[in-house]
Order: sequence, then C-alpha cells, then structure tokens
Amino acid sequence: MAIPAGTLTQQLQWRYATKKFDAGKRIDPITWAALEGALMLAPSAFGLQPWKFLVITDPALKARLRPVSWNQAQIEDCSHLVVFLARKGLGLPEIERFVDRMAEVRGVPRESLEMYRGFMVSKLVEGPGAKRIDEWATRQVYIALGAFTTAAAMLGVDACPMEGLDPAQYDGILGLEGGPWRTICACPAGYRAPDDAYAGLPKVRFRAEELIEHR
Repeated sequence: MAIPAGTLTQQLQWRYATKKFDAGKRIDPITWAALEGALMLAPSAFGLQPWKFLVITDPALKARLRPVSWNQAQIEDCSHLVVFLARKGLGLPEIERFVDRMAEVRGVPRESLEMYRGFMVSKLVEGPGAKRIDEWATRQVYIALGAFTTAAAMLGVDACPMEGLDPAQYDGILGLEGGPWRTICACPAGYRAPDDAYAGLPKVRFRAEELIEHR
C-alpha cells in the first residue's frame, strides 16, 4: 500500500543528521524490528547482500567505541548503534551460498539458476570486477545505509549516518580482525534531544534545476 507523496516529502524534510540524542529515550521493540526489516530488505547488486549489520545497545561497548568515533556523543547517547560491515574478498563461495538460498526461497531447482550464477561469476570472480571486489562491496553497504536512514525517517526515528570513525579500531574492538568482515560506517539511531540546535536548521540543498535534468 503506497503512502501519500506528501508524507514522504514531509518526513525527509523532518530528518537530519542528529547531533544530540535524548539518552533517556529508547526505540520500542516493534519499531526496531521494522528497522531491522528495512536492513534485510535493502537492495544490492545481483541481490548478493555483501554486508552484515552489528546492532549495539550495550552501554559499555558503546563507551569503548566513542573515543574511536571522533568522540562523538551520539555513539553513547543513541538508543541503537548500527555498525555497517562489508564482506572482504567476496568470491565463489559467497555466490554459491546465495544461489543455494535463492533456490530454497523460490522453490526452484538449483540447475535452473545456472545462467544467473554464471553471470555473477563472470562479473565478480573471473572478470575485471574481481580486482575491485572490496570497493564494490563497500558501495553496496552505502545503499543499505540509505535504506536504513530513509526507513527511520518514515517511522519518526532519528539517525545520524557517520563516517567519522576509525574503521581499524572498530574492527579491533568488535573482534573482527582476521575475519571476513570490515567496518565501513555506523549509524546511531534514537530520538533527538529537545535542545539539539541542529534540528530546526533549514536544509541546505542546491536548486532542483541544478541537480535534476529531464530529457
């Protein structure tokens, strides 16, 4: 069921990169489940989902991450902190796993997916794309970040997409070193503090005619 066009615009105008969260407010379980669903349903090239999402609510762990996040208070004060990870060195095993899952979910013989499997292999494993596979995976993660922040806005949840962190330090604190995952970015989510001065600032965007061209 579609939402009114005006609602979309209204909520995207309402959202902003929240600088100060109300540390006493928490996202309720039903709303958070919907936001996790948005992460699960985010689009990715080939549908491969070369990502993982760490949801952090433990205050002690958030406190350890804050100093390696440019000491930004949002890390500790948010309700939920999502750390976005990309798969390192994605290759044939990950493609095979995805094809297995596709056959399972759609109830079709795996053999019927051989052409699609071959196409993915030719582009990501055997072709030039293999040399840039980690860069490719990183770009997919940002698609998921965009889907998450948009979904949060639609539900009236504040968020702050964040690259201001040390990925290597995150990997160490989160026990990712030596494994297949690496930190790309993070996104605190929760509810804005009443005195966040940034909440009422007008959005600064270039004019539509400078950004959008109709042909």
